[in-house]
Amino acid sequence: MKIVCLIKFVPDLDNFTYDYERNVLVRENAKLVLNPDDACALAFALDLKAKRPETVVEIVAMAPGSVLPLVEDLLRRKADRATIISDRLFAGSDTYATSKIIASYLKKTGYDLILTGTRSVDGDTSHVPSQIAELLDLEQLSHIVKIHEVSPDGDTAIVDADTERCLERYEIELPCILSLSSESKYKLPYVRYRDLKLDVRDRITVLDNEALGVPESETGLKGSMTRVKRTFTAAPVQEKKRIVVGTDEKGIETVYQFLKYKGFV
Repeated sequence: MKIVCLIKFVPDLDNFTYDYERNVLVRENAKLVLNPDDACALAFALDLKAKRPETVVEIVAMAPGSVLPLVEDLLRRKADRATIISDRLFAGSDTYATSKIIASYLKKTGYDLILTGTRSVDGDTSHVPSQIAELLDLEQLSHIVKIHEVSPDGDTAIVDADTERCLERYEIELPCILSLSSESKYKLPYVRYRDLKLDVRDRITVLDNEALGVPESETGLKGSMTRVKRTFTAAPVQEKKRIVVGTDEKGIETVYQFLKYKGFV
């Protein structure tokens, strides 16, 4: 099985610059970190690879060349290879243009499963996974908090998705795009001490638009359909309060009162 993990490196929210004239984040020379939701997606892929060594994990990132050391660090955690999609033409691309660019690469490579994060902390639109799915004619699910099973034959996956009102379980046919939430709690493994300086550059491919062949008019600001009216810094996400109850009378009463409060009974 081959898993492609679409990841994004986002500016450190405590230290970033915004170009208010062009309405874009300034990513050049900014301190970048791996987007939390994407980290969970990659963590699941690496966990599955540890259980099934024949699994191939490819990291794909659309990013400036400055992310190379960060990608090398991820490869040292046992991912197989990485592809960095990078070209000055892509600067300022909105989610629409970004999805087209990434999809153009995915159409040229094989995969059994594509994993992404649900949202990125620097945009919070959650557009890209669903737009890529549309371009590739794939099924897609977001807000996944647990992947129970990926069948050994690579035909289906069983997942839990948070619909805000409840957790719902789905069985979905592969290939598909599964978008994980940071609430899934999958954690990236540490780099082993002996691998801290492992040379992994031979496992990285950098592709520009000459290799992808996306029309220049469909990339960057030229190809972006979004017109930003206003920008703001989102408030910190508050952790959801979860209550664990038993099957005794006290637990049943707690659930009943909750459902009554929500207007279901």
